[in-house]
Amino acid sequence: MDKVMIERLWKSLKYECVYWRELKTGSELQSALAWWFNFYNNRRPHTTFGGCKSMEIYHKRAPYPRGGGPD
Repeated sequence: MDKVMIERLWKSLKYECVYWRELKTGSELQSALAWWFNFYNNRRPHTTFGGCKSMEIYHKRAPYPRGGGPD
């Protein structure tokens, strides 16, 4: 089940960013990916999160208690 999220991310990246551009160099690809991940995390609403953006959800998470993350 955890593989579904990453598969969806890569599909979105390919269809929303890579396939629409004629990227000729590695630096063009790097710039396009940087732009897209910024867009994906900060401006793109996600139906999974009820229309919220990824970073809104990330910053609303309660911090883990002393001792670190989930076990």
